[in-house]
Amino acid sequence: MIWLAVLISVIFAVPSLLSKEQMAAMPSWFPGRAMVLGLDLQGGSHILLQVEKADLVAERLATTRDDVRRILRDAKIEYTGLSASGTDVKVTVADPAKLEDARSKLGELTLPVSSTLFSSGSVSELAFTEGALGQFNLKLTDEGIRYRIASAANQSLEVIGNRINELGTTEPTIQRQGEDRILVQVPGLDDPERLKAILGQTAKLTFQMVDQTMSVQDALNGRPPAGSEIMYSQDDPPVPYLVESRVLVAGENLVDAQTSFNQTNNEPVVSFRFDTKGSQRFAQATQQNVGRPFAIVLDKQVISAPVINEPILGGSGQISGNFTVESANDLSVLLRAGALPATLTIVEERTVGPGLGADSISAGQTASLIAGALVVLFMLCAYGLLGVIAVIALAANVAMIIAILSALGATLTLPGIAGIVLTVGMAVDSNVLIYERVREERRAGRSFIQSMDSGFSQALATIVDANLTTFIAAAVLFFLGSGPVKGFAVTLAIGIITTVFTAFTLTRWLVAQWIRVKRPKEIPNGLFRLVPDVTKIGFMRLRNAAFAFSLITSVISLGWFAYKDMNYGIDFRGGSIIEVQAKGAAADVADIRARLGDLNLGDVQVQSFGNEKDVLIRVESQDLGDGAEQTAVVKVRETLDTDYNFRRVEVVGATVSSELIRNGILGVLAAMIAIVAYVWFRFEWQFGLGALVATGHDVVLTIGLFAFTGMEFNLTSIAAILTIMGYSLNDTVVVYDRVRENLRKYKRLSIVELLDLSMNQTLSRTVLTGLTTQQVDELIADGTIYGGMLPKIRCALEAVQGGVGSSLILDGRVPNAILLEIFTDTGVGTLISNRKRH
Repeated sequence: MIWLAVLISVIFAVPSLLSKEQMAAMPSWFPGRAMVLGLDLQGGSHILLQVEKADLVAERLATTRDDVRRILRDAKIEYTGLSASGTDVKVTVADPAKLEDARSKLGELTLPVSSTLFSSGSVSELAFTEGALGQFNLKLTDEGIRYRIASAANQSLEVIGNRINELGTTEPTIQRQGEDRILVQVPGLDDPERLKAILGQTAKLTFQMVDQTMSVQDALNGRPPAGSEIMYSQDDPPVPYLVESRVLVAGENLVDAQTSFNQTNNEPVVSFRFDTKGSQRFAQATQQNVGRPFAIVLDKQVISAPVINEPILGGSGQISGNFTVESANDLSVLLRAGALPATLTIVEERTVGPGLGADSISAGQTASLIAGALVVLFMLCAYGLLGVIAVIALAANVAMIIAILSALGATLTLPGIAGIVLTVGMAVDSNVLIYERVREERRAGRSFIQSMDSGFSQALATIVDANLTTFIAAAVLFFLGSGPVKGFAVTLAIGIITTVFTAFTLTRWLVAQWIRVKRPKEIPNGLFRLVPDVTKIGFMRLRNAAFAFSLITSVISLGWFAYKDMNYGIDFRGGSIIEVQAKGAAADVADIRARLGDLNLGDVQVQSFGNEKDVLIRVESQDLGDGAEQTAVVKVRETLDTDYNFRRVEVVGATVSSELIRNGILGVLAAMIAIVAYVWFRFEWQFGLGALVATGHDVVLTIGLFAFTGMEFNLTSIAAILTIMGYSLNDTVVVYDRVRENLRKYKRLSIVELLDLSMNQTLSRTVLTGLTTQQVDELIADGTIYGGMLPKIRCALEAVQGGVGSSLILDGRVPNAILLEIFTDTGVGTLISNRKRH
């Protein structure tokens, strides 16, 4: 069953390692689902859109005001002071005799509308109140606003899906995020600007008459006539038009829109066709207004304003307006997909070019191969044949991770590759714990078989506890993280599960088979031992100095953080990061800085990185809202597009950045609380308190390091802190587990002696694990203090029990408490001691 699980994992992992051509040659029964590569590996766009609540409220308020006007006019009720502001519509009924009639008519606006979003199945969008002197007030309710936002988000989800599908992109991801946001991820996209243009347009198409009662210039100099407004064309420079507010036909009456060419001048045009209702309205409007111009309006901009030469009765027509083929296609896409019910603002954007994605894949593969090769070499040198077994289990572990990611359809990101590499270190950590425990049991006098069995059994609880703490950190990172960081959490969590599985099934089975076939008598030795088998380091003698050092460095870290603060990335302070690559020989940083300095974008930092062609541009957060961030990126692109390729663009608006700060803080606090609660549950409250203090110490020093060095602190840094917390607790739990075991075994040892003993026993494990994961942990590992003495003592006691001798003389280096425990356990002899001899 173990090998069947490994075989299935290998089969499901293979598609991720083969090309499309190689997969096409595989048999039909072979799994064909490969891992989904993230946008940072294959290129593409990650765009987070938000429904503009203010626009939706304003539109709903205007509709309510128009409804009040219509109802009172139809009922022939005189009124004054009709106004809309904030979330209220107010009106005063002039005739006291009509108050009851007005109250009844306006009350109909408060009738609930059906809604599946609420448990009651309905929601009242308006609250009706009455003041003195015939004044009535209609107020938009909070639940009504939420209902409208949710409805707009759901409808926008469908419209965006239609628009992106019309573009012909492959495997887009479009999903709701929260109550008012929509996440769009389009992999492999070559033109992200076109995608943003299509997503950002509301695409409300209307046909309205041009007002000829006043010239446009007079309207600009004075006031437009009642019922008309000034609109501008999409030309450069824009041309003003005086357009009647009344809509003849709206875009929702369109049933089709296609790009075609004008037969007269062969220019691209958009041909459209109305439904029956729209055809009737359009025919009636054109019959009544022959000889007058009418405006074709898209999102309050005039596309064209042709003159109606004759009635248009067929329900179809053409829109012309200096289109290119691409712009005509885009307009056709927008009209076919339908209009968005509300304005959508881009609050976060992360775009990676295909070239940078290919470089990321290459870098990730190189990092994985180097890390894997070093770990394999280290295990072989440290454990010999047991290292070979660990490497086999490690390969199966990686295959299982890839298989699970493929089967779940999870997305592999660049941080996800880092998670896999980190899992390799964790898998080695589990093997180190087992093997070092086996060696310890062997040194304690157990037979070879007993040592193997006991090593696996004794290490089980430690490995589970240690990995669960890291799993908790990964879970918190997944639920509170954002973007690619979630990929890191997913691979880390899956790796923890597969690590525990391979350590106690595959590794144990391989060891058992080796013993059964070869029948060895001793544990294989490696080429080196980094830590002696027996150490007597007095860690606790240094505790006061260590406490003082930690306290001082923690205070310095917090003080430096308060004084200097950290170099926050755009994730936390908003703004834009743009990575460009020169199309020519080398990038000119001074020229870029000078060109961007004329754009009035605030603080713009330009620096070289990587090779001489690569430049990183940072633009500070703009003050005019989330939309201004996109405007800044557009300005930079227009300025540099001729000389530079845009390889990566990340834009985080102020709204998202504040949420990321909050979620980051909550993530760290939640992880600490959850981990400490687990330690408290598994051990005692004193252990939980110690873990909290130690973990807080590690977090404070890490933050101090960021503040002191000026390294950028972003979402990935939060992931790093949570990982440090997990690994710190991992090591702490290993020591705690040995302390708990020794508390039961050596009941007469002082706490200082017991802690020293436990830390020396776990010393080699930390050294070995630290080398494979390249981390700075607490000074702990797996070895044995007094290990060379204890087997001799046990053998001598067995001889005493067998009647071979009647006394035992031992060297005075063995602590009395340990001897007393051994004598108490065996129940033989009397212990007499002095300082020199026993």
